[in-house]
This record gives sequence, structure tokens and C-alpha cells, in this order.
Amino acid sequence: MKKLMKFLNTSYTAYQATENARAFLQAQGFCELHEEEAWQLQAEGKYYVIRGGSALIAFRMGDARKGFKIVASHTDSPALKLKENATLSDGNYTRLNTEPYGGGLWYTFFDRPLKLAGRTITMCDKVLCTNSFVSDFTVTLPSLAIHLNRGANEGFAPDKQKDLPLLSLGKSDFEALLGNPVAYDLFAACAQPPYVWGEHGEFLASPRLDNLASVYASLISLACGANGVCVAACLDSEEVGSHTRQGAAGDFLRTVLERIAFLQGLTKEEMLRTYAASFCISLDNAQGFHPNHAEKYDPQNRAMLGKGVAIKGHAGGAYTTDALSAAVIRTVFANAGAPMQVFYNRSDARSGSTLGAISLGQACILTVDIGLPQLAMHSAVESIACGDYKALCDGLACFYQSIISIEGDKIRIA
Repeated sequence: MKKLMKFLNTSYTAYQATENARAFLQAQGFCELHEEEAWQLQAEGKYYVIRGGSALIAFRMGDARKGFKIVASHTDSPALKLKENATLSDGNYTRLNTEPYGGGLWYTFFDRPLKLAGRTITMCDKVLCTNSFVSDFTVTLPSLAIHLNRGANEGFAPDKQKDLPLLSLGKSDFEALLGNPVAYDLFAACAQPPYVWGEHGEFLASPRLDNLASVYASLISLACGANGVCVAACLDSEEVGSHTRQGAAGDFLRTVLERIAFLQGLTKEEMLRTYAASFCISLDNAQGFHPNHAEKYDPQNRAMLGKGVAIKGHAGGAYTTDALSAAVIRTVFANAGAPMQVFYNRSDARSGSTLGAISLGQACILTVDIGLPQLAMHSAVESIACGDYKALCDGLACFYQSIISIEGDKIRIA
């Protein structure tokens, strides 16, 4: 848990999460590849490739003809994204002109420490250079005093244009503070440090558990060992629909898989057979059961914190799980001694979605949706059960080290 907390503490945006993932993989002996360069892959090699600074795919080599084993998660989380011309000043205060990124539980972002983080693009000797940026100071989105907002406790809806983070007293030379960039992708992201809570220390609270806990679990499990071609796809833009070049609707995952296969001499027809022999875990957190609001949940299929990883199902296809993929993952996790449970939304409630269904449009592979049950999803600070995270890591490590042979509707797992 300490390693996870360290990863979460400085992964303010998808850019910092990808940087931290790169550092972890390099320490584990993975070699970096670049999309614009020719690849040379060794038989037992360990590699990773980054797209756009915010998405990363790591893999361990094996025989692609036997299929890929993929865990797909996402690096982004809800935050307040800075617009161009980001400062608004009346001479007394300077605020940051932001807009919501993703579907955040925005009232929870008030009165918390926020870091400005992301990337800047600067001109260096006539070359555009990308730079990671994290402010050495915090900003805050201050609440209006209860005396001036008497109805706040009866119902509070933030005004997305008026309720803005406060940067400074007086005016600010913000562009100079950033190094006078040509452009930037910057966010005001929650800087609350992770902490363990509960009578027995059974819970972990942190910003961005959705979905960086999944990202980190997939990477450490991949580093533990592999049987065949094993892939951890950490993609960006899920919180805004995945329709970017570094998101699940882009071709990042598909092109990496194809390059692995083609460098092993597979033909197009053999590549299609490889897809048919592959299995993918779409890994994104699930809405954990909240004891104060039992009426919001399905009467039977609830994701209880502390009861294991949730298999997510939905008749309308919001999740990719079917009986066959659910049976596969149940068997793998059972072999690892890792508990699982089932999650469905109420039948009269709108379902969330994950990147699994979107990625199928790029590479049609048998897929299951699973995730850690969590409280306060999309809040500035979210919570999971520590035992569930251990179960996830154990199950994913077993998945990567298992042999999964798919022959139509018959699947052998060893």
C-alpha cells in the first residue's frame, strides 16, 4: 500500500502518472520504444511505449500466435482544466479561468489544496519541447461563507464559470511563471496526500484512485512475471469519452499489438487469429456500496468494499462482460485465491461505462469488465478497501502468468 500511495501522491494528472509509470518500468528493466522509430524486439524482452505524454503501453514478449493477455486501464481523472489566457484579475485577486474535465463531484473540490500540473510546450532553439509541469505552490477553490449562501446545506450546485480557483492576491504574471510557453495542457488537481483510515486501517483514501489504482496494479503485476505476450495498456481520456489519439478509441493499443505480431512474422490472417485467441481485462473502479444510501443499489448484486474485486455486468452493453469472459476471470482469480463479487446497477438507473467497450472498436477481443469497489467515485478524494487492492494485484499476477487457450467457446486455463 505504501508503494501505491507514493505513486498516487505525485500523479496529479495523466502526464505525471505516465512519468511515474515510466520510472517504475525502467527500474524493473523495461526498455522504452518510440512509435516513430523502428522496433527490434527480443524473445523475452520487456518494453514500453508512450503516446502524447499521457498514455503508456507496457508489454512482455512471448509467442503472439498464442494470443495476447491485456489489462486496459486509464490514466486520467476528473480535474479543473485551465483555459488559454487563464488568469482573471480585478486588481485585488487573480483567479484561474478553468472548465471541468470529466464528470467530477465538483463540490468536493472546494477548500482543498490544488496543484497546477500537466505539461507545457516551449520553444527551445527553434524546436518545440514538451515539459512536465507541477507548481511548487497550491491554489484553492474557496467556498462562499454560509452567511451569504444560507441554502448551501439544502442543495449546492457549483457554477462552473463563476466558481474558480484563487491563484493570488493582486495581479499575477502567470505566463512568466510557466516559463512563457507556446501552449499548455494544465489542470488544477487535488493535492490531498493519500491516507489510511478506519478502525483497523482497512481503507485507503486518495485523489485519483479511479483509475490510478488500476494502472499501478497492472504495472506491478506485469513486472512480477509473464507467460506469453502480456500487455498493460494505460490509456488516457476515458473521463471525456476516450476519443483522442491516446484514448481507447484511438489506434494506440491496436498498432502496438500489430507491431508485436508483424515483427514476429505473422501475416494479416494470422493476426486476426491471434485476436481470436486473446483475452482482455477492462479494469476500472466500480461504485462501491454506500451504507447510508442502500436504496441506490441493486438489491442483490452490490460491490461491497472488502469483499473482493467486482465483475461488472450490464444488459445494455455498457460493460463488456458476458458469461464466457466472466467464467474465465472467475477461474483465474480463484486460482490466485483472490475473492471476486458481482456488480450490477439498479435496473432503473443509468449505468456508467468504461474503456473496454470502446477499445473493442479497435481490436475485437474477448473482454471482461472488472474493478475495485470504491466510495466517493469522482470525488476529489476517493476510498477503497486495502484488502480489495491486494486481491486485485494477486489476481492480475495470476492472469499474466496463466496459460489461457481459447478454442471457440471452449477455454482451457492452466
